[in-house]
Amino acid sequence: MKKIFITGITGQDGIFLTKNLINGNKDIQIIGSTRNNSAEKLFFSRLKYLEVPENNFDKVKLQKLNLKNSSDVDEFLRKFKPNFIYNLTGPSSVYESIKFPNQKYEIENIFINLIKSLLNQNNLSGFYQASSSEMFDSSTDPLDEYSLFKANTPYASGKLSNHQKIIELKNEFNLNLYSGITFNHDSEFRDNKYLIMKIISNAIKIKNKEINEFEIGSIEYIRDWSYADDVVKAMVQICELGSDTSYVIGRGKGNKIKDILDIVFEYLELDWKPYVKINNNLLRKNSPISIISNPKKIQEEFNWTAQVSFRDMVLKLLKFKLAS
Repeated sequence: MKKIFITGITGQDGIFLTKNLINGNKDIQIIGSTRNNSAEKLFFSRLKYLEVPENNFDKVKLQKLNLKNSSDVDEFLRKFKPNFIYNLTGPSSVYESIKFPNQKYEIENIFINLIKSLLNQNNLSGFYQASSSEMFDSSTDPLDEYSLFKANTPYASGKLSNHQKIIELKNEFNLNLYSGITFNHDSEFRDNKYLIMKIISNAIKIKNKEINEFEIGSIEYIRDWSYADDVVKAMVQICELGSDTSYVIGRGKGNKIKDILDIVFEYLELDWKPYVKINNNLLRKNSPISIISNPKKIQEEFNWTAQVSFRDMVLKLLKFKLAS
């Protein structure tokens, strides 16, 4: 029986990761940590939406666990004895970490509690750390595993600290550790504070004549967007086949925010220009104009590429929102 522990399991990556793991393994047990018990019903309804057979649901259990408490983490890991840990937890957005800068220490503290407990128990289970493109000094595109890092937010600082510790521990103990540096990725399970879903939600309100306009910071900023399920499949391949510690996960192509507006409003048979106002004050300080990945390493090693196009991803989110 393969035993997997997933922190942050109720987030979009955790849901897609669960789907990929239980659909591909007969003998598997997954426990995911959650901050509140009320998330369980929504979590399993989303698995059902992803066409996970309900007879596979008994392979997954959600457990309320305070990951910031080292004693609780140690006790849980001693009992469960996981073969692999996916550490996906963290603030839900960069903006949230700016509003609550102490979340940097939360990101680091949870990581340390997990790793310290494993080392104390001599548990050599595999470990995947969810790192972020926010860690990069994004002055030059495209960005790969060897590009310079420069953390400009508490979120990026916490992620970078953990990424560097993964590399240090790998070199010192030769443990089965991986860090996946993910670029922007979205899915139907994003809420309205994320850019693509914010645009979609407001566009639908305009279509329904509920609002007359909305603001965004720029239409020219460029980001490397992928569909979350593609990104998670890369994570699984890294952990099963990876020969190195650090991997960049991204499409390798950029799209302007304007492209999102074009796709969404065209589908709704509207012209976005009268309804969208540009407010530069909404832009995050030090946010680069362009962030694009260079996924050459993962493409060559695993033959991985993003399968869902940017346009199809945006339409998936739009159609989901229209139906909900």
